[in-house]
Amino acid sequence: VGICKQEMLQKKNAVLVDGVILNGPIMDSKAGERFVEEACKIIMEDVVQKADDVTEKVCEWQAPETLKQILDLEIRDTGECHQKILQICRDVIKYSVKTNHPRFFNQLYAGIDYYSLVARFITEALNPSVYTYEVSPVFLLVEEAVIKKMIEFIGWEEGDGIFNPGGSVSNMYAMNLARYKFCPEIKEKGLAGLPRLVLFASEECHYSMKKAASFLGIGTENVYFVKTDERGKMIPEELEKQVQRARKEGSAPFLVCATAGTTVLGAFDPLDKIADICEKHGLWLHVDASWGGSALISRKHRRLLHGIHRADSVAWNPHKMLLAGIQCCALLVKDNSGLLKKCYSAEAAYLFQQDKFYDVSYDTGDKSIQCSRRPDAFKFWLMWKALGTAGLEERVNRALALARYLVEEIKKREGFQLLLEPEYANICFWYIPPSLRKMEDGPEFWQKLHQVAPIIKERMMKKGSMMLGYQPHRGKVNFFRQVVISPQVSREDMDFLLDEIELLAKDL
Repeated sequence: VGICKQEMLQKKNAVLVDGVILNGPIMDSKAGERFVEEACKIIMEDVVQKADDVTEKVCEWQAPETLKQILDLEIRDTGECHQKILQICRDVIKYSVKTNHPRFFNQLYAGIDYYSLVARFITEALNPSVYTYEVSPVFLLVEEAVIKKMIEFIGWEEGDGIFNPGGSVSNMYAMNLARYKFCPEIKEKGLAGLPRLVLFASEECHYSMKKAASFLGIGTENVYFVKTDERGKMIPEELEKQVQRARKEGSAPFLVCATAGTTVLGAFDPLDKIADICEKHGLWLHVDASWGGSALISRKHRRLLHGIHRADSVAWNPHKMLLAGIQCCALLVKDNSGLLKKCYSAEAAYLFQQDKFYDVSYDTGDKSIQCSRRPDAFKFWLMWKALGTAGLEERVNRALALARYLVEEIKKREGFQLLLEPEYANICFWYIPPSLRKMEDGPEFWQKLHQVAPIIKERMMKKGSMMLGYQPHRGKVNFFRQVVISPQVSREDMDFLLDEIELLAKDL
């Protein structure tokens, strides 16, 4: 290093400041390019090319302490050589869960879309931040085009929107926006002097509603949970009762959050009847369609969201059913008066100058609570451009057809029992092993059945054959929740799922 430093200093116009040579770049670009090429080759071979290979494991399970040793997580003073880093890349891929595997059924996202993946490669390489047109011209125009098209599918004539880091953040945006519309002075004056604000959501709503209420200072006690029917849908008559209750208490109701596609049961609230109540009482209607919103793309299944055009705001996550890649989440607002910007803008003079040489209305970053923001709309846009609306519609229709196939197979097989007939891609069922099938229905039976799903889950994880979620829910003991999303999933994978559960549980 000393010899190199001397050589640099002897060069013409060499500059040394505080012991640091300032001539020339500090990075070896050629070596960096070779590393990127080799790393991309590993990604292609170990991730992309194996995405539809069912003979691969969904995960290479290791206990946390073992995995810590395998990965050598310690950060040191000196950097590692490229070959060591490439091996780390291979290990990271090897021991990570393959969410693009056809038998990954664990979450409300799965699979791989190649166009979205390329879009992510492009944006990661360009490293843009979407707040002003001058630094992100392409991606701001793309976001505008995508939001316009999503608004069209909701059924609004006009609107606004912004992409956020997750449906939970979209719900928080909506809650804060509804509060701002109810009492605009809160932006400057804060919470002091406000009445007790109350919002309403179903018992089956996403937990982000409680988190948002806590974060925004509304308080979780002021989230009134509305009873749902046996299918998990909000009961409009119960909502009316809760609103009346809040008014009698002297509280100020301001928001109703309906859900289009609940997390566990996949239920869709009756949006039209809920909208009637919101109109009657002057309440903002937000629809959390993070999971179910993609049914709007399907002419056959969009009826599930009948009435959504009456909402004031909608959360919709294309990274779920449509495979746009995590994260890709939009908050859409039925407003064209600049409400988002009025609510969130801070008018930073160093970023949002009003005397720029172009139309500053394209500097949309001031309607975000973030400053730096990823160009998440681009991966959805590129995929949509490649597949067209017809291609996206086919994905939704096929996923729901596969779900229907699985339901019918479950009904045929001894030991499998549905919780309810699904209306979306969530199939909830119990597996009752042979030893429990003749047991009398009672507390002991349900206690034993409660232990079955966790054991099967452990076995499938350690074997690496598939991933399937389970949970207890509203008094019901542990059951499996199978979610069908990926276009790489086939009828054979549905059959395998049931066969594998039987195989893993044959001794239980």
